Amino acid sequence: MGFPTGYPDFLIPKPFIYILTLLGFIRNQIFIFFRYLDFLEPDIVWPDPAPEFQSISTLLIQEMLPVVKFSDMEEPTAESCAVCLYEFEADEEIRRLTNCCHIFHKGCLDRWIGYDQRTCPMCRTPFIPYDMQSTFNERLWLASGVPEFNYQYPHITSF
Repeated sequence: MGFPTGYPDFLIPKPFIYILTLLGFIRNQIFIFFRYLDFLEPDIVWPDPAPEFQSISTLLIQEMLPVVKFSDMEEPTAESCAVCLYEFEADEEIRRLTNCCHIFHKGCLDRWIGYDQRTCPMCRTPFIPYDMQSTFNERLWLASGVPEFNYQYPHITSF
């Protein structure tokens, strides 16, 4: 006993199988055609979804990373953004990371940071240098609005 290894011809007639095969082929051709139409107009820019809640750390990191015009850079380290792969233009705003000196479009890096990424998209170096980490943590703590905890006298909080 067990499962049958094949279906006999009298359960599924061959013309029915041929019709299903033909319909599957037509379906694939329709999908290929519509994909081809999408490639004809690649410059369509879809609007970004509505901005969602951004964490405090995201806003602080965006505040700490410098924004400059590409034309103002003395020696750019790259000619194109590693996130979107488009070349930089002279009037575009870019962000230069302080640790690794990689540069990206401001919008591309802000979107990357918005996904709770805290490292460079290329080399995974942290955005906040080690020597600035304590300052970042203090600013994050102050921005959170949570009072400090006094370890010697737990019943006393300072503001």
